[in-house]
Amino acid sequence: MPPKAPIKIFTGASTRYLADKISLCSGRDLGKINKINFSDGEYATAYEETVRGSHVFIIQSTFPPADNLMELLMMIDAAKRASAYKIVAVIPYFGYARQDRKDQPRVSIGAKLVADMLTAAGVNRVITMDLHADQIQGFFDIPVDHLYGSSIFVPYIRSMNLDDLVIASPDVGGTKRANNYSKFLGAPMVIGYKNRAKANVVGEMRIIGDVKDKNVIIIDDMADTAGTLCKAADVMMAEGAKSVRAFTTHPVLSGNAYENIEKSALTELYVTDTIPLQKESSKIKVLSVAQVLADTIEKVYNYQSISTQFIN
Repeated sequence: MPPKAPIKIFTGASTRYLADKISLCSGRDLGKINKINFSDGEYATAYEETVRGSHVFIIQSTFPPADNLMELLMMIDAAKRASAYKIVAVIPYFGYARQDRKDQPRVSIGAKLVADMLTAAGVNRVITMDLHADQIQGFFDIPVDHLYGSSIFVPYIRSMNLDDLVIASPDVGGTKRANNYSKFLGAPMVIGYKNRAKANVVGEMRIIGDVKDKNVIIIDDMADTAGTLCKAADVMMAEGAKSVRAFTTHPVLSGNAYENIEKSALTELYVTDTIPLQKESSKIKVLSVAQVLADTIEKVYNYQSISTQFIN
């Protein structure tokens, strides 16, 4: 039997903060890579150690700017051209995931385009967390390990020991996700029904279900402007809820998100570190995904099942 390919873990510049935690959790050092910047804004990536015959894991979230996605593609291409044995892209936050279908004429399906680019660059496997839409896994013709924030959030929610707990979905599209939390926590579920005035702007919202005298936890995959979360929290408090908290995996938090959160009825917003916070907020608490990703990397490298990572 041939010797096992050595493992090497690298990271893009924007996700170094998380890769350092993953390195600590796994007990493996990060590989050396150099990003060369040119005066016109272009850049190049170069591995500063051999990856020939290695099982290469590249950690990079693809949140804006688009340079983060481009850097990931170039790192994959460089590893392929340097004769890596296998290349695995570890993408804690998969950008462009909201563009998963043609919901109006003459629009692109950005998530499929990103999947095609990653495959064309030479990736052999993708590890990601809480995709905006499960069907994005089908955009790839390679294995996709789709992890869930519930593996971190559910144990934490249990540790809070909240009485009269209710799980809420902020919109109809998130009912499946909220229902899974409801099942594991043994709590009833309510649904927010919203009409969007335009992208990132919530118009009318109604709550389907009873939140009076309840401690409500809203579950979502991401918080962008946080308009939906804040509107839902305000409506729920107006309908008699005792408290409203939110758990969202990806803290995109663009535009007036921080201001919206501070002014809202939300008691706390719990997020993970798939995306770094732009600034601190007394209401925002961060739970790390580093251990989950470190464990998954080890299991994939050792050809072990990752089903133990799933609560969802």
